[in-house]
Amino acid sequence: MLIQTNDLQQILNDDDLIVVDTRSFKEYSDGHIPGAVNLDLFAFHWIDTTKDGLENFDRQSQTLLSFLGVTSEKKVVFYDDISGMLAARGVWMLMYLSHQNVSMLDGGIKKWKQENLPIETKPNGFKPSSFSGKPNPEIISGFEYIQNNLNRVQILDVRSEGEYNGTVIRAAQGGHIPNSINIDWYKNINEDGTFKNNEDLSKLYDIPKDSEIITYCQGAYRAANTFLALKKLGYEKVRVYLGSWGEWGNKPELPVEK
Repeated sequence: MLIQTNDLQQILNDDDLIVVDTRSFKEYSDGHIPGAVNLDLFAFHWIDTTKDGLENFDRQSQTLLSFLGVTSEKKVVFYDDISGMLAARGVWMLMYLSHQNVSMLDGGIKKWKQENLPIETKPNGFKPSSFSGKPNPEIISGFEYIQNNLNRVQILDVRSEGEYNGTVIRAAQGGHIPNSINIDWYKNINEDGTFKNNEDLSKLYDIPKDSEIITYCQGAYRAANTFLALKKLGYEKVRVYLGSWGEWGNKPELPVEK
């Protein structure tokens, strides 16, 4: 799920490659990897995980990825500043829609620039396709699934300590989902912006390998990064709670701990 800068540079001219810059359009305009298109994934927040909400998410995701030009034979590489949450969200979305040929650029454009690899400023247009990936219910969670399995699954809150303990409030309620443990997603990343190696990640996630894990944050971006970290370590049963605290913390009927 990770591709290194030198490996990406070698395949930049491949016809079956789509490189996606997930940063803001301003950042993209200031300089991006040659051939990359811009898709600011922060604009695609989703906090409705009712049955209808998830069906709408599936439809809109397929529309978005068709606009991007994804087809079954395409290799898709997402990047942002570092091995960050926006690129991770893109990778998770494609995996959710059963497209496995997808990677995140390790170290992002920060590492690309440090290595003096080529940069361009001209925008690149999309080449739309008709993408109809099959949703994989095994790597997504809605609020009801968590509610029904609170005492069975391991819930990982990957927000900051302040958000977890309720001193930083970003919804109607502060706090966290009951029984969740807090491991800030940013601990997945080295100082240079690359993903930590498996040895270091294993020290962070001292969780039995056969556990079912659900990751969440505020809007399922940081949670997607931790999803990739756990997959990198070989955890097989990992879900991202799509609605995250943006949904849970705004539903007064759901239980909250502080």
